[in-house]
Amino acid sequence: MTKGSNTALSALSENTGSVIVSLGWSSPAGDGDADVSVLLLGPDGKVRSDADFYFYNNPVAADGSVQLLDKTPTEDGNEDRIGFDLTAVPPEVDRMVVAASRYEGAHFGELDDLRVTLSDAVGETLLRFTVGDAGTVSAIIFGELYRRGDDWKFRAVGQGYDSGLAGLATDFGVDIDDDAETAVETVDDTAAAVAPQPGDDARPVAVPAGAVPEPDPPAALDAVPAPRRSADEAGPRTTAARPRTAKKKAALPGTPPKSLAENDSWRPARLFPVSALKSDRDREMRATSVLLSVMTQVPRFGRRLTAAFGAPSGRMETFTEVSLPHGDTPRRPDGVIRIERAGKLWTALVETKTNGNPLKADQVQAYMDIAARRGYEAVITLSNDVALEGSPLVDVKIDRRRKHQVALWHLSWAEVAHQAQLLIRHEGVGNAARTWLLQELLHYLQHENSGCHGFQNMGSAWVPVRNGISDETLCQGDPRALEVVESWERLVRQVCLRLGGELGQKVLPAQRARRGTDPEARRAQLADRLCVEGRLLAELRVEQAPGLLTIGADLRTGRLRTSIEIPAPEQGYPLTWAKRLVRRLAEAPADLHVETLVEGQAGGPRGTLERLRPEPADMLPKGGAAITGFRLSLFKNMGSSRGNAESSFIRSVDDAVHRFYSTVMVHLDGPAPRRTGVRERAKV
Repeated sequence: MTKGSNTALSALSENTGSVIVSLGWSSPAGDGDADVSVLLLGPDGKVRSDADFYFYNNPVAADGSVQLLDKTPTEDGNEDRIGFDLTAVPPEVDRMVVAASRYEGAHFGELDDLRVTLSDAVGETLLRFTVGDAGTVSAIIFGELYRRGDDWKFRAVGQGYDSGLAGLATDFGVDIDDDAETAVETVDDTAAAVAPQPGDDARPVAVPAGAVPEPDPPAALDAVPAPRRSADEAGPRTTAARPRTAKKKAALPGTPPKSLAENDSWRPARLFPVSALKSDRDREMRATSVLLSVMTQVPRFGRRLTAAFGAPSGRMETFTEVSLPHGDTPRRPDGVIRIERAGKLWTALVETKTNGNPLKADQVQAYMDIAARRGYEAVITLSNDVALEGSPLVDVKIDRRRKHQVALWHLSWAEVAHQAQLLIRHEGVGNAARTWLLQELLHYLQHENSGCHGFQNMGSAWVPVRNGISDETLCQGDPRALEVVESWERLVRQVCLRLGGELGQKVLPAQRARRGTDPEARRAQLADRLCVEGRLLAELRVEQAPGLLTIGADLRTGRLRTSIEIPAPEQGYPLTWAKRLVRRLAEAPADLHVETLVEGQAGGPRGTLERLRPEPADMLPKGGAAITGFRLSLFKNMGSSRGNAESSFIRSVDDAVHRFYSTVMVHLDGPAPRRTGVRERAKV
């Protein structure tokens, strides 16, 4: 699409009851980011109330019409996705504006390939609009969805704002409060789990000010409060707080209470036992039933998982071991998810695998055919594997001649655990019972006997490639090197999920690929580099960290390196910088390597923290050369085996990243505060 053009969604697809709008960009430095937001406007071009402003502090509409989803890594950056259930949008809403904003003085001109895409309920991309010449604006309206009679249309806008997120929201009638003294803070998980009683003004602290609380299960829909109460309603009511664009804080849970057990051999009773699991089939059946049952009983968790697949918000029911006719032999998918919304059903078949069992193409193909014949919307595969962009886990044939199309989606057990951990530790789910259910689910998934441990095997090519690098016999173009690169990418994405779940912050792989590079071509280049250099490299973007967390695995030396480069301050003296850095790292490991980055030179002074603590001046380069920053690194031996044992490569990478963040990065300053005074989320 071109700027200012519009198109009717019904002319592009028959599956536009729910759509996914994705905002994307790429960064030459690999560290560019932005926040998305949505405003629901009436015929007067203004929000009906502050609750019509959806952003990071208010990500979900109570009626399910809007949900800000997680970031998704792409080959050259990231995409922010927004789920719209167009059948649930209130009739008084005339249009929905989709925007994004940057912070800390950054502007969109520093990013490349600013784009918005729209996909229908089966995942087919219907349109794309690229924003050009963004310049120095800090906020952009990418596009808008608006009504024309009974139809919805999309308009490509591309309008920039110099005043950022707060200025954009204010222009559409939102009353913003960014007073740093009254910024919303969440407390520990125990307080977040307490449910408000009827007639009580208190809300769980994990619900941001100005946000509409998530609805209970459908039986209680009538009890959902309106965004604003009328003046004549009975009972005292405190004045609703205005939305704040300062990101809310998240705190780790408090210390658990002391156990009443007489000794360590006593084990707490569990809702989902794992001791009776004897076979892979038992594990698949139990894992499917446990997950689907918790999804129905914890609506926010169920909605978090299904919204990414284009499912509407509504009454959810789940089933296991359903028999469906298919030729001479009935098929029995592991599970079925059904969601009812306005008298319409959204149905997905679920195929589950545990341990290292791969998905079977013929099995998934059969479920796709059954779903197409029966008018179902999706097939969801669930396994320990991690899907890569441009590289499907199973190859299935889709008959484009069919009027009804079925979407194929994949979910990893690591993603399920990640979403549960975010809700338990950082966001809350409304009451103690639901929190306990999620905790039981997470305990089950993490138990060694469940088979739901996430990606846990580097593959059969790992040992031959490692040996080939060691004895210098691995040649470029060897397909085994490509297998290792793909496994490495899966491992990195899983590391991001685990660290992000612990911190309650976004952790994503940062790609530095050239603009327009195909994912398969990029992986082929990395495989060739592995053959020549013998190293695997990855960069992680941790929200509110001062730089990218870099992981390097040198297969020649068997060493792992985790590091971060932090820029030098813009003001002050170099000796002051060095002393301040050493003070901040007072509790960091003594073997931490500190290297001074010098302008125009390959490297500057370096040494361990133990040696530099008494003499910070040793960090300064001779001759007064300009310091551009500092590189902090930890080294450890990497595991050799391909599996998930204590001595494995996967476990050693997980441990290295966790140790580096918890002992080094937590002591560093975050990015400089915004000049506008908007306070960012504090580091956990």
